[in-house]
Amino acid sequence: MAKSFKEALKARRTYYRIDNKSTLSNAEIKDLLNVVVEFVPSAFNSQTTRVVLLTNRAHKKLWNIVKETLRKQIPADVFGKTEEKIDGSFACGYGTILFFEDMSIIRSLQEHFPVYQENFPIWAEQTDAMHQLAVWTLLEDVGMGASVQHYNPLIDEEVRAAWHLPADWKLVAQMPFGTPLARPGIKEVMPLDKRVFEFTD
Repeated sequence: MAKSFKEALKARRTYYRIDNKSTLSNAEIKDLLNVVVEFVPSAFNSQTTRVVLLTNRAHKKLWNIVKETLRKQIPADVFGKTEEKIDGSFACGYGTILFFEDMSIIRSLQEHFPVYQENFPIWAEQTDAMHQLAVWTLLEDVGMGASVQHYNPLIDEEVRAAWHLPADWKLVAQMPFGTPLARPGIKEVMPLDKRVFEFTD
């Protein structure tokens, strides 16, 4: 890691203007994902998160699926703005990382630990979020820009079919990434004394 973890976390931002270049080879990106998946924790060591890397034609295919799915949902006279956003912000990137949760493991845990039955889906979402933040921060650290998108559940079925993924995998987020074309604007932050509290007794 070029920066300290604190520095990398502070530097991480949402990038909508990216291009189809990468500061890493596909093998290096895959290694980054392997590290995250191996070392990010999960409740009961359930290891429910599944990560899929899409580059080249697979990346373009994903965003075409998103566009054509939304085309059926959005009135034609306003669809142009949606298409422009997808083509100009996400599809033009180098790749996309898909984050899934394996619901078969979650159901198994619910059966074995019924007292926590309602918690396991919540904990799985938390685990997935930790994976997303870790990947996002590491991409930032190597000079790449990314954002997190949520076109699920509209695209879930077609995405699973396109890459022959298990039916039990629930899509949670999509992370398009590439080299940044512009810095994000200033981020508004609420006063920390309204968000962080300390008590000593």
